[in-house]
Amino acid sequence: MVVLRPTKKLRPFLPVAPVSTPSDTALGDWYVNRIVVERQPLLLLVSSTSLLPVVLPAREVRSLPDRLGAVVASRLRRLGIEPEAIGAELHAMNQVIISPTVDRSVVGIMVDFAKAVPYYSGDLRTDQGLAGLEDWLAQTPCHAAWTDDRIVFPNRKAPALLRAHGWLTGRCSR
Repeated sequence: MVVLRPTKKLRPFLPVAPVSTPSDTALGDWYVNRIVVERQPLLLLVSSTSLLPVVLPAREVRSLPDRLGAVVASRLRRLGIEPEAIGAELHAMNQVIISPTVDRSVVGIMVDFAKAVPYYSGDLRTDQGLAGLEDWLAQTPCHAAWTDDRIVFPNRKAPALLRAHGWLTGRCSR
């Protein structure tokens, strides 16, 4: 089971049910917000444990719970994660529950990412440009005010969490 946590802006589109159990996945809950860049609406998703960002066009928001597994799998493939680990994460995401946000720190990271998006130089109207944006954001040090051992680089943290969960046996290809 995975918990999808929309911000208040998206709650009218994704009916929320209060849930007290955390996700069973290595990457934890997924937070989602709608942002607009150059008049283009986008969805910004962030993993609660790895802070790995996913950016996609804000089409068919209501179907996001049904598409979440495919969206995450695509992102993990681009990160170079081995197929077995992606399959295990997808299996753990077999049920999607929608619940309100609970971690202000993750919401703050989403705000930081959203503020950084306009500074990205790629074309956000293409899938390649959105993938480049995700890679660019994933290299951002998060919680940089913390001690060095607690700073999170999402592109490094996601494979580490999959490995710690026992789903990633080798090294990712990146």
